[in-house]
Amino acid sequence: MELRHLRYFVAVAEELNFTRAAERLGIKQPPLSLQIQQLEKEMGTALLRRRTRGVELTGAGKLLLEQARTILEQVEHAKTDVRRRARGDTGQMYLGTAGATYFHPFVGAIVREFRKEYPGVILSPEASNTPTLIARVHAGTIDAAFVRTPAEDCAGLAIVPIVEEDTIIALPEGHALTRSASVSLAALAKETFILCPRRINAGLYDSILAACAGAGFQPILGQEAPQLIATIPMVAGGFGISLVPRSLSRVRLKGVLYLPIKGDRPRAPISLAHRRDDRSPAVKNFVSLIRRSVPALV
Repeated sequence: MELRHLRYFVAVAEELNFTRAAERLGIKQPPLSLQIQQLEKEMGTALLRRRTRGVELTGAGKLLLEQARTILEQVEHAKTDVRRRARGDTGQMYLGTAGATYFHPFVGAIVREFRKEYPGVILSPEASNTPTLIARVHAGTIDAAFVRTPAEDCAGLAIVPIVEEDTIIALPEGHALTRSASVSLAALAKETFILCPRRINAGLYDSILAACAGAGFQPILGQEAPQLIATIPMVAGGFGISLVPRSLSRVRLKGVLYLPIKGDRPRAPISLAHRRDDRSPAVKNFVSLIRRSVPALV
């Protein structure tokens, strides 16, 4: 049995007339009659009773009409679903965020916009550090990730630059420098710096050390923070001061104040990493949306 047999049968069963059914289908009446006869032969029973001015359904014909409509409806649903998946309108995408990038306004804005344009795509977010997420993109366990760049081991990945945010100073409440409107890097020469290990945020780590060297000093490195967001409570706890991306100033924790840096300051770039050869339409749509949105949302 072929789907066209069912379509032909449904047309005849609904019109109860071969001539009108043939016109509806856009074919000649003799081939239509032959197709119905072949269907009846395959079923082993009469589906229609021929009358002088039309046809009527047998009991078996009524049953087949009901089931044929269901089958054809399911086929149309399947075609629609496949086409939507091919366009990237449905599916699932695993999206990573590294180095507290989720605090930057762009990240939340682009996720909201994507979910608005593609409500049928399930976004599954995961947070970790840049090296871990880049390794997972390589391995295919996540599809894309917002990462802190420059980063290592990016060969074979596409890196889409998004924004270079400034860094600011996180100081414990009551620190002498909090009386200033802004602070130069040189004023931090005797401070203990809380940084993440270079292995998990090489770009920001190197940028901070280079900026301090440019200001004429080598920073005093204190206890390391296990992740970027952890520097904030460590500052509150009196472990030292830190330079953090400006978006982390959204973290309002009692005992921590933020000050802008006077003059040149380290930068904390955010990029999207994804596989160059990724064939997922959903990922392509996400990347395309980012490329279109960067000028408007940053």
